[in-house]
Amino acid sequence: MGGRLDSTNIITPEISVIINIGLDHTQILGESLGEIAMEKAGIIKEGIPVVIGEKHSETFPVFQRIAAAKMAPLYLAEYHQGRHPESDLKGYYQKKNIRTVLQALDVLKENDWEIAAEAIEKGIGNVVRNTGRRGRWEVLREQPRVICDTAHNKEGLEYAMAQLQDETFDKLHLVFGVVRDKDLEGVLPLLPKSASFYFCKPEVPRGLDAVELKEKAAGYGLQGAAYNSVREAYDSVLATAGKADVIYVGGSTFTVAEII
Repeated sequence: MGGRLDSTNIITPEISVIINIGLDHTQILGESLGEIAMEKAGIIKEGIPVVIGEKHSETFPVFQRIAAAKMAPLYLAEYHQGRHPESDLKGYYQKKNIRTVLQALDVLKENDWEIAAEAIEKGIGNVVRNTGRRGRWEVLREQPRVICDTAHNKEGLEYAMAQLQDETFDKLHLVFGVVRDKDLEGVLPLLPKSASFYFCKPEVPRGLDAVELKEKAAGYGLQGAAYNSVREAYDSVLATAGKADVIYVGGSTFTVAEII
C-alpha cells in the first residue's frame, strides 16, 4: 500500500512513476500530504529515473529532495508536450494519467528503449480491452444510464463529480458506499445535494456502516436512505429511476466491485 511498504517495491525498476497524491489511507500513510508523499517517495531508487504526475506545493519538494539524495533523475509530467492519443478510459482524470504515461515513455526512449509511436497509440487506445480493467468511468447500461467509478478520495471525486454534472439527465441518483478510513470531510462536500442517495456498506471489514454514512452525509445536505448491502441499494435505484435518469455508483473500489 502506498509506496515504501507496497509489495511491488521489492523490485528495481527501469523507471519509477508517482501519479498523484491525495489524502487517502491516512491511518497508514500519514495525516498530511507531505507525510503521504514521504511514503510514496519510498519507490524512488538510487539512480533510477522518476516521473511525477502532478506538481503540488506540499509534495513536490519532498520528491525533489529524495530524488536528489538518491541521484535519481526527476521528470515532471505536468510540463509534457505533445499530442495525447484517444483512450478507451473515459474519465476526465485519465487525461493527467495519460500525460504521465507519455512522459514515462519518453524517458524510457531516452534510455534506448525502442517504442514505436503506433504501439503507444494502440496501447493507450485499448487499455480496457488489453487489461480487463473495469470500474473506471464505466457505463454499465442505458435507460437509465448507469455509470460506475472507483474514484474514492477527494482528488479523484472532484473529477468524477465534475464529469457527472456534464451528463444529461432528468434526475440523478448516487449509490454510495465507503470504507472507514475515508476522509469524509473532504469527500462529502463534493457530492451533489440535488441527487437522491442510496447509502450502503461494501462487504469488507473496513466498510463504513450505511446508517453512519447516511447520518454524516445529512450534515452536508445530502439526503437518502440506508441499505443493508450494495446490491440492495442498487436494485432499489434500478426499480426507482426513470429511463432518462442517471445512476452513479461509487465511493469505493469495493462498492463498485459488488455490481460489476
